[in-house]
Amino acid sequence: MDNFIQADIYTSSEAIDGITYRLSDLGIDGFSVRDSADFKDFLADKNANWDYVDDSLMGLQNAEPCITVYVHDNAQGREQLNGIKLMVDEMKKQNSDGFFGNLRIELKNVKEEDWANNWKKYYKPFRVGRTLVVKPSWEDYTKNDGERILEIDPASTFGTGQHYTTKMVMEVLEDAVKGGERVLDLGCGSGILSIAALLFGAKEVTVCDIFENAVKTASENIEKNHFDKSRYTAFCGNIIDNESLRSDIGGGYDIVCANIVADVIIAMSGLFGQFMNRNAKLITSGIIDERFDEVMNALSENGFEVMHKKQEDGWCCAELKIS
Repeated sequence: MDNFIQADIYTSSEAIDGITYRLSDLGIDGFSVRDSADFKDFLADKNANWDYVDDSLMGLQNAEPCITVYVHDNAQGREQLNGIKLMVDEMKKQNSDGFFGNLRIELKNVKEEDWANNWKKYYKPFRVGRTLVVKPSWEDYTKNDGERILEIDPASTFGTGQHYTTKMVMEVLEDAVKGGERVLDLGCGSGILSIAALLFGAKEVTVCDIFENAVKTASENIEKNHFDKSRYTAFCGNIIDNESLRSDIGGGYDIVCANIVADVIIAMSGLFGQFMNRNAKLITSGIIDERFDEVMNALSENGFEVMHKKQEDGWCCAELKIS
C-alpha cells in the first residue's frame, strides 16, 4: 500500500484559484479545497433544497481557507513537496498586502522536524544518461570506468535529479555540451544542472535563482564537486523585473537552462535571447504536457525553434535554437 504525505496550505478565499493553478504547473492535479466563502454562499442560497446541516459542517463557515494536497511518500512526491514549499516561499515575498493569507503549510503523516533527514532514505546513487551517476554525499559509490560522479546535497532546495524534469535536462546536456561552453542556469535550485554541465566539459557556469538559499546551496554543491570559484558565478534575483541583474549576468552564453514552470518560462520567453550567442541552445523543462504547446508558442513568437523534445510521465523538456 502506498503511503502519502498530506500538506495543508492555508491561504485566503481570493487566492485559492491562483494557487491551485500553480499547483497544476507542479504536476499536482489532486487536491481538495475547504473555503468558508463557498460554504457561506451555500447557506445563503434561497433555492437550496436542504432541511438540516450537521454541526460539523456548520463549523466550515468560520474555517480558514485551506488547500489540501496529497503526495506519495517517495522520491518523486518529496520533490513535489519541495516544489510546493518553494512556491509558497515565493508567494510570501509578494504578500505585502495580505492577498494570499498567512500561507502556512502543515504536514501530516510526517513530522516537520524529521523532513530534513527522512527523505534521505529515498536518495541513493542512480544513473542518468550514458555516463552520469548522481549520488548524495552520505552514500558510498565505487566509480566505474567512463562514469562521471555528481555529488549533490539538495538541502531544502529543488533538485535531487530524481524528478523527471531535472533528469531530462541532464540527458539533453550530455549531448549538448561538447567542451568549453559557457552555461547559464536560470532557476538553479541545488545547482545540479550546472554541475552536470561542468562534468560534461563546460568551461564555466553562471547560476541564478530568486531564493538566496538556493544560490548558497548551489555554490556549495559546485565546490563539493571540486570546481573552484573560477568556474562559476552566482547571482540572486528575478531576471523578469530586474534589468540591472540581466545586465550583470551578461550575454554570449552557449547554453541556457531553465528548469522552472510554464508560467515563468513564458514570462522569460522574450528575455532568453539577450543572454545567448547566435548559435546557442536553450533547454527548457518543468513543463506539464497540457501546457507544452502554450510554452513553445510563446518561445516561437520570440524567435526560437524547437530542435528536440523529450517527454516522460506527464512532463516535457525541449531543446531550442534561435531561428
